[in-house]
Amino acid sequence: MAGELVRYELDEHGVAVVTLDDPDTRNALSDELLDELLDALHAAKADDGVRVVVLASSHERVFSAGGNLKAFADDRPAVTKYAGLYRFPRLFKLIGGLGKPVLCAAGGDVLAGAFGLALACDLVVTKESARFGCPEINVGAFPFMISALIYRNVDRMKANELMILGDKITAAEARELGIVNKVVPDEEFDGAVRDWARRIAVKSPLLMKLGKDAINSTRDLSLDAALDHLQGQLALAFTTEDLTEGVRAFREKREPVWSRR
Repeated sequence: MAGELVRYELDEHGVAVVTLDDPDTRNALSDELLDELLDALHAAKADDGVRVVVLASSHERVFSAGGNLKAFADDRPAVTKYAGLYRFPRLFKLIGGLGKPVLCAAGGDVLAGAFGLALACDLVVTKESARFGCPEINVGAFPFMISALIYRNVDRMKANELMILGDKITAAEARELGIVNKVVPDEEFDGAVRDWARRIAVKSPLLMKLGKDAINSTRDLSLDAALDHLQGQLALAFTTEDLTEGVRAFREKREPVWSRR
């Protein structure tokens, strides 16, 4: 599948690359782009051939500049603007509930709403030249929707600094804050993303789904409630053929053959 603003490509390894492709707007998260992105992720979720999703950008210096500022200040009725805001929560919830890992390939600046998009992903690999931040306050806005994700990933005082001052941070600073996993030289970026995506793609799709669903279901529960839920999920994993096959393959020093059962 392919749209005008989002490209979707699935390779022979089960890696679905979903590329934001509106470079003229620096991949502004317009309603149209978000609709195409939602469609692409739904397609990846429904396709058993997809093992991992890579969220990428066609722009060499910008992953995405965030929300479409023109739409913020246009003359549409307030009720119309409000009705369209469902896209961001739907997107963040869809990534969490996708049942497949989502790797953000931050090949350029990750700003405003796109900062929240990256934080919604399971893993983030970035070029060392990329910058991160939520500069909305500098244009009279505020990162309302993504503040929930920022507060779940960044210590309170640093989160406040990012949102209130609106300054950008470097990829190295983002790594120190624990909001990206890997920072690589720009010339090594494509290879690093490809390596991680293929390493993920060879894992058991069934156990990966069970694991990601468990994380998504328990992240905001109390410890007692989370442990009760996770005990049941571990018991379910014990019933799968893939768990047995994985242990057997490890003991026999061979590659596992996953049955998805």
